[in-house]
Amino acid sequence: MLNEVAPSRSMREPRRRWFSDDDFDLVVWFSDSGSIAGFELCYDKSHAERALIWSSSGGYGHFRVDTGERTPLKNLTPILVADGALAKDRVIAGFLEVSKNLDPAIRSFVIARLQEYPSGRD
Repeated sequence: MLNEVAPSRSMREPRRRWFSDDDFDLVVWFSDSGSIAGFELCYDKSHAERALIWSSSGGYGHFRVDTGERTPLKNLTPILVADGALAKDRVIAGFLEVSKNLDPAIRSFVIARLQEYPSGRD
């Protein structure tokens, strides 16, 4: 189940809420009016982590999380790199399972955006 991570406020970043479990992370950003302005849903964290990003201003993006080189001589800062098609049905099913305890407004918003993600999009 997704559980909320204690908030950390930065004056430079819009208000956000972060939820996490072993396989998913969900970060939701809010506008000044309190509506959802965007979110990042990371999934398959224990295998080959991916991230689906949606924002009201930029639409959708789907990425693979590159964790960096596996050597102490290189930077291990994770970065997002372009990735192929979203396994939409599998991600929706997994999110439905782990998000049962989320605020219903956040849960339904994210599910709706997942369902609206264009099929076959690369």
